[in-house]
Amino acid sequence: MTREAMEYDVVIVGAGPSGLSAAIRLKQLAEKAGAELSVCVVEKGSEVGAHILSGAVIEPRALEELFPDWKERGAPLNTPVKEDRFLFLTTEKAYKLPTPPQMHNDGNYIVSLGNVVRWLGEQAEALGVEIYPGFAASEVLYHEEGELRGSVKGIATGDMGVEKNGEPGPNYQPGIELHARQTVFSEGCRGSLTKGLFSKFNLREGVDPQTYGIGIKELWEVRPEVHQQGLTMHTVGWPVSTDVYGGSFLYHLENNQVAVGFVVGLDYSNPHLSPYEEFQRFKTHPEIRNVFEGGRRIAYGARALNEGGFQSVPKLSFPGGVLIGDTAGFLNVPKVKGTHMAMKSGIEAAEALFAHLTVEGQTGHEVLGYAERLKQSWLWDELYQVRNIRPSFRWGLLGGIAYSAIDTYLLKGRAPWTLHHHADHTQLRKASECAPIVYPKPDGKISFDRLSSVFISATNHAEEQPCHLRLKDASVPISTNLALYNAPETRYCPAGVYEIVEDPSGPRMQINAQNCLHCKTCDIKDPTQNIDWAVPEGGGGPNYPNM
Repeated sequence: MTREAMEYDVVIVGAGPSGLSAAIRLKQLAEKAGAELSVCVVEKGSEVGAHILSGAVIEPRALEELFPDWKERGAPLNTPVKEDRFLFLTTEKAYKLPTPPQMHNDGNYIVSLGNVVRWLGEQAEALGVEIYPGFAASEVLYHEEGELRGSVKGIATGDMGVEKNGEPGPNYQPGIELHARQTVFSEGCRGSLTKGLFSKFNLREGVDPQTYGIGIKELWEVRPEVHQQGLTMHTVGWPVSTDVYGGSFLYHLENNQVAVGFVVGLDYSNPHLSPYEEFQRFKTHPEIRNVFEGGRRIAYGARALNEGGFQSVPKLSFPGGVLIGDTAGFLNVPKVKGTHMAMKSGIEAAEALFAHLTVEGQTGHEVLGYAERLKQSWLWDELYQVRNIRPSFRWGLLGGIAYSAIDTYLLKGRAPWTLHHHADHTQLRKASECAPIVYPKPDGKISFDRLSSVFISATNHAEEQPCHLRLKDASVPISTNLALYNAPETRYCPAGVYEIVEDPSGPRMQINAQNCLHCKTCDIKDPTQNIDWAVPEGGGGPNYPNM
């Protein structure tokens, strides 16, 4: 098979906040120096922003570094935060708690991160960045000979028009090779190519396993009388049990819109738990239900997020490339914010890459200056200070809150110890050891079933393509997952992708890959790590509006 090849100085995988920030800063530096630098960004979503999902309250710190005049440029940060609330929920009541300092949002904005990213894409293209949406990076290319042997050479995009049997169909188009002097991986959380890089270059040696949460979000248009533009509210407690790390957010945007979501840590132990159902049940709480009664649900989505923080950050550079943004694990969990960190990592990567390529004039070598720059930045210090808060919740909700208060107020994030993480997939207990959870049926007004939710995410995949959710052993879903854990994939997936079907010969696992939201939860939580999430055809997946 012959693939067309294109040459660039820098290829960036993923048009999210980190990737676009890196592209913009590279072009800014080149323009300032009067240098020529070709930069290409590939994005698997159908358009820039199609796969972007976040709460989102944005701290504009990194944006101001990138564009000091972002207001004049019309960046879509339209709703400054006016009030923060933090609630503890019981079954019927809500108790107001002091807002943790990390959740104070003075100077921050409630945004649609998808729209912010679309705006960043426009700024990047105006600077001469080439952006190719609808192209999924499916393979890392390596130099095969010479001094650079074994270093990253670039990426290849996936073939289009392949049939379910793996053979080229009538609309077959081979992928394209994009060669680069340096390749930047900004794939988002649990990047499929990044997993291979971790293994090849041993990037996770000496660091904790990454731990994750799943965030599920809806966008609503609510009655004007209950809308409070600029209000942010977070809750802990009900409906999840105290041994589950989880909580909600409600952010009141402009135009009577409210973003509501629920995050569940994927280190939960009860295989009967369904993060999706917990979210739907949360909305029925008396304190919450009132916001949405008489309103209209506009959009739905879900994605995994990194919660490992400082102790889970991998080695960030390797011969021929670097990791930035969520791919590298940059998220401040207590702040519930990662965009400012993603953008900052992209900026620092660009500074190091530019020096490497233009001053040092190297190709394919390792950009060691990137990690050095990050460790001298505010990002590193911010991550370090909050490193113990997420793992402290191993002691349950009350234990975690108590420790976090001591760590924040007394120790100021400078404790002489570091708490550690465990891999999420190892934490499930057998179904027989755990109490079943009975969830209420959706009412179709406040709470909804999964398929109707997937429908409004505008998720779509070419039906005849090979399944991108690959099982290493096709027998495991029945022989292990169903037998021991009561098929947890049928509950942790927020899109109904995995289904147990009863045939005359016995149960079998059916994979409805068409529904996949690209959240990566299955890749993370499967107890035997039997599911490998790979990119489908470019342009597939959700198409999030205003998320």
